[in-house]
Amino acid sequence: MINAAAASVVTFGEVMLRLAAPDGARLANAQVLDATFGGGEANVAASLAGFGLPARFVTRVPANDLGAGAIRFLRGLGVDTSGVVVEAGRLGVYYLEPGAAQRASRVVYDRADSCIARAGAGAYDWASLLDGARWFHTTGITPALSAAAAEATLAAVRAARAAGASVSVDLNYRAKLWGWGAAAGEVMAGIVAEADVLIGNEEDAEKVFGISAPGSAVAEGRVDSAGYASVAAQLAGRFPRLRTIAFTQRGSISASENTWTGVIWTPDEFHVARSYRIAPIVDRVGAGDAFAAGLIYALLDGRSPQAALEFAVAASCLKHSIRGDVNQVSVGEVDALAGGSGSGRVER
Repeated sequence: MINAAAASVVTFGEVMLRLAAPDGARLANAQVLDATFGGGEANVAASLAGFGLPARFVTRVPANDLGAGAIRFLRGLGVDTSGVVVEAGRLGVYYLEPGAAQRASRVVYDRADSCIARAGAGAYDWASLLDGARWFHTTGITPALSAAAAEATLAAVRAARAAGASVSVDLNYRAKLWGWGAAAGEVMAGIVAEADVLIGNEEDAEKVFGISAPGSAVAEGRVDSAGYASVAAQLAGRFPRLRTIAFTQRGSISASENTWTGVIWTPDEFHVARSYRIAPIVDRVGAGDAFAAGLIYALLDGRSPQAALEFAVAASCLKHSIRGDVNQVSVGEVDALAGGSGSGRVER
């Protein structure tokens, strides 16, 4: 097992207020909304804290009840919030309409001019924030928010590299966010160039870098795992610092039923994980973050690429059964599923 004292992880990004319509309700007509907090990098920190690792989350929140609530939420999950700056401003919000059957889930963002979107590279003391960190994680969501946030993200990965931490980047392409003027591929190229580990889903590489997988038609719910060996090889050729590239792969039968697996590339190997059939889905939001957290944990634990992939896929499979953004499961539960225990029988 990991020596937790020697495996501190720092993540950087935005935590938001999440307002979700009840299952089966349309957002436009919902009379009540379920309020909680979430966000890609915050979800990763919370998952890792749940696995027993020291996890510090770096962000900015407003000096009001919403900011205080977000901090309290993260602390309650074991996250180190000493890197959270409280200041005048606003908290980003996202509204969720859960899908079902053939009706897709929908997200509406209200994140413009949030605290983190206004803060540039000079707003963070990375030497202090990264003190003792073995791993740094961020995503393509944060630089999509604004030019200032993109500059801050680039400065963060460079500082992490200089501090000797391993760097992971989840591409996490969000078309609705890239509206401040720069193309996602242009911005993410500089950030990914500093990474050791790159994470994405079945369409991120195509949306960000124009690299598609032979044999896959994501819009039709068909994903060919073998084709991602080519995607990974092309990414590795463009970004030679990368030593691990991992993709989640979702086969969408409907909004209520998906298949779920993943692949991992290293310079010496390419592996495909066990595939899970997930039905019914309770909440798919945050599954990619659960995968990232599982992969980070397993790699820090010294597991082989195949074992690390199986752990990450199992962790993210379990996330589909949990309401909210955060994957609140234990290492033991993930290992049990990865080892073949997936019947869902009552444990007595």
